[in-house]
Amino acid sequence: MLSFSEFLHEGVNDPAIFKAVFLAGGPGSGKSFTVGRNGAALSALGFRVVNSDTAFENAMKKAGLEMDPDNIFSAQGQNIRAGAKELTDKQKEIYLKGRLGLVIDGTGRDAAKILKQKKQMEQLGYETAMVFVNTDLETAIARDKKRSRSLGSAEVTTMWKSVQKNIGKFQSSFGQNFFVVDNSEGSDFQSDTLRVFKQIGKWSRKPPRNRIAQSWIKQQRSK
Repeated sequence: MLSFSEFLHEGVNDPAIFKAVFLAGGPGSGKSFTVGRNGAALSALGFRVVNSDTAFENAMKKAGLEMDPDNIFSAQGQNIRAGAKELTDKQKEIYLKGRLGLVIDGTGRDAAKILKQKKQMEQLGYETAMVFVNTDLETAIARDKKRSRSLGSAEVTTMWKSVQKNIGKFQSSFGQNFFVVDNSEGSDFQSDTLRVFKQIGKWSRKPPRNRIAQSWIKQQRSK
């Protein structure tokens, strides 16, 4: 296991140091699948993925609960979800101490929460970007029906509408670092995904421009 000083040293030499990518997309958008196709590329760029869904699914399985709407939204299911998020937050805190490159996976339903995280990370010296995986409602509902953890068409519709209304806010906040992948049925999502990840790769390799980041790196290298 790495010592804390070795961990910080790793952070200084991380190729994606002080870069954070937020992922957003409603249920059935195929976000995890789309990003998963390029997961190896993200890891090679130095990014660590922060996603409470994996911990949640593992904990639900350990508790003997199927990933269906009744269990997911039950009191027990929501308690398990809260525990998974707490675990993920601790993991994220460790990554932030080393200023490592991060991929923060979410739905994009709560714009205020995401923009608050964005601001906090930028105050640490991070530069941020967002990859928004979009679909039309019909595609989202159809794909949700095929998932093992289906939410149902009513819940999908509500969440899809919540995410859609935030697109303008995200575009305004992330500016030129806001990237959209269209994953609706019939779209050329492979080309879209490749285009976006090439742009993310080019951006991640640029040295940090923020003075806070530059100062932190200088401090760590002088130790």
